[in-house]
Amino acid sequence: MKKFGSLLLVSIFAGAITLGAYKFFIEETNYTVVTNEDGQRVFQTSYTPTSFKGSGINEVDFTVAAENTVNAVVHVKNLSLSSSAGSRSILDFIYGSGGNQRPKVGAGSGVIISSDGYIVTNNHVVAKASQLQITLNNNKTYEAELVGTDPVSDIALLKIDADENLPYLAFGDSDNTKIGEWVLAVGNPFDLTSTVTAGIVSAKARDLGTRQSFIQTDAAVNPGNSGGALVNTNGDLVGINTAITSQTGSYVGYSFAVPSNIAKKVVEDIMEYGNVLKGILGISAGNRNTRYAIEKGFNEIEGVYISSVEEESGAEIAGLQEGDVIKMVDNLPVKKFPDLSGYLSTKRPGDEVQVTVERDGGQLTVPVTLTELQRVDLPVMGLTVKNLTKKDQKKFKTKKGVKIVEVPESYRGYGLQGKVLLSVDDQEIDNVQDAKALFGGISTRGKTSITMLNENGERERLIFQ
Repeated sequence: MKKFGSLLLVSIFAGAITLGAYKFFIEETNYTVVTNEDGQRVFQTSYTPTSFKGSGINEVDFTVAAENTVNAVVHVKNLSLSSSAGSRSILDFIYGSGGNQRPKVGAGSGVIISSDGYIVTNNHVVAKASQLQITLNNNKTYEAELVGTDPVSDIALLKIDADENLPYLAFGDSDNTKIGEWVLAVGNPFDLTSTVTAGIVSAKARDLGTRQSFIQTDAAVNPGNSGGALVNTNGDLVGINTAITSQTGSYVGYSFAVPSNIAKKVVEDIMEYGNVLKGILGISAGNRNTRYAIEKGFNEIEGVYISSVEEESGAEIAGLQEGDVIKMVDNLPVKKFPDLSGYLSTKRPGDEVQVTVERDGGQLTVPVTLTELQRVDLPVMGLTVKNLTKKDQKKFKTKKGVKIVEVPESYRGYGLQGKVLLSVDDQEIDNVQDAKALFGGISTRGKTSITMLNENGERERLIFQ
């Protein structure tokens, strides 16, 4: 029996050796190739270890940015007086519309930008205010002084006198924000405490029809959050929340912020000069989606098409020409007009920028010194005027006044186009800023007289009611 068992073990062992030798040395290996025709798909998988925290959103820490921001965001209360157009009394005829004025309260948010109480908010939050009140995140309340505003950028600067150093946010560099970057929108809409919402930068250099440049985000922003802070995950202030696009007036997925670089420049100008200095290239950009754009072939180009160059402007002195396409300014690529206008909004007259243009199939870069704004749209009447060039001064034989270059439809029958506007209600005009200020003070209830000069050197006087 023992002999039989030994023979069995030897046989099994010998068989195993023989089978192994056959498989290793003799048998050919057959491979099965799986192709798309087999109805199966081949996937290439990365074996890089994933984060122990789970999905990517969990790796973003909003807590530090939120903690550094909430105490620097305030509630802004605007008390104004409004008149009801539906109900008039005898007091209206004796005292004007003030006889039927009623208090009206508006609200928004603001951001403290210095320890001594300077606060930036939106111009529309404080517009027509007779009294401004600031409530901090710790519920302390202060009366605020309006330092200055810029309706174009929708930025306003306020000041409060606190009895302590206040928490504040420093301006970050909005040019460094990237599409897809996480941001927080912080506001104080209900006079309670600051609220925080999160989202990403959806787009940059958005134009909302005003030819201004905005940061677009999907962080929830509602009306009371206007003037609040848009910060990145480091807590840097990269924007001032300004607007939403909604048919209902509530947040539906898009909100917009004034880039911090623009807001910072506006604030610095108000503090140093009392108004906002605007540096311009001196070009007019061709509007896309028009017959002219299609005929000229720039409807689908990437860049800004120069349709005209202002006389005696930095662009003309630098040699920019009609038909040039601006591709870059300094180190910023220019794909559309808001890219250009947004960057120039951070500059002042006298600043020099490097402008790269495409011309005749090639590219060239020229330095352009920005000049002061030469043309403005006047309030009330809607005329567009520009400062006189040396050629205009010689032609009209005057160094005072501004030239009327565009006239709205309602005034085209008065022969205003191309004439020099000398005065409004006998107050002389030296430049476009004078004209803007004087037209801004025109009463819509009384008579207004303007004095002009035609090409023959003759003075003309018109009275409007």
